[in-house]
Amino acid sequence: MSAFTCDYSGAIPAPSPNFGERAAGRLPDIILLHYTGMATADAAMKWLCAPESQVSCHYFVHEDGRVEQLVREADRAWHAGKSIWKGEADINSASIGVEIANPGHPGGLPDFPEIQIQAVVELCLDCGRRWGIAPERVLAHSDVAPIRKVDPGENFPWGRLHKAGVGHWVEPSPIAGGRFFQRGDAGQPVEALQTMLSLYGYGTEIDGVFSEKTEGDVAAFQRHFRPEKVDGIADFSTIDTLHRLLSALPRITT
Repeated sequence: MSAFTCDYSGAIPAPSPNFGERAAGRLPDIILLHYTGMATADAAMKWLCAPESQVSCHYFVHEDGRVEQLVREADRAWHAGKSIWKGEADINSASIGVEIANPGHPGGLPDFPEIQIQAVVELCLDCGRRWGIAPERVLAHSDVAPIRKVDPGENFPWGRLHKAGVGHWVEPSPIAGGRFFQRGDAGQPVEALQTMLSLYGYGTEIDGVFSEKTEGDVAAFQRHFRPEKVDGIADFSTIDTLHRLLSALPRITT
């Protein structure tokens, strides 16, 4: 391998052999955030750099705020797996993958240290500026792979990132009573919910049936944008938060 130079000045090189070419010259316009979900950061780093693992990421953020770069941004890291966003299925070619050292759900969802979150913020701001990545394209692994993946988890401080200029966010609507939709329901209101999820970017099938897939998409949305209660049930709080997020998206003019 030729000399490895980091794209982000705040990173130190830690090259992984697990990468390839981005499809058809695709440039990254997504930043995809993960947690490692392993007991220690060292174990996660060894796995991401082991040829037999066939997984990698572009950046690894340690609990103490250190950032290591494993794959050049121009290359395709192997972190997203089977996933979809806005109809695009090759998320690895479309994204910069950031692994954040945290045991995640297997380790009881410990908090992310402030110094680590600040490092994530600075990294995302830098990547976003250099590649012109829109705030709404800073996503969770669970957003692009609902049901299959749940990271970086409902404890990840998306609101804190947004205040620092990273990601798309509105304050979640308070949880309250009222009508809700859940698995087994069907009809036009369910179709409207599926349409909103699809418009935001989720790979939701629009068929008017609240299936296991729709439930998983709703749970993924809640995990990112209404983390107080993640149950896959589309209550008023969930639907209103989704509606306000859609309303806050930049208008495309021609």
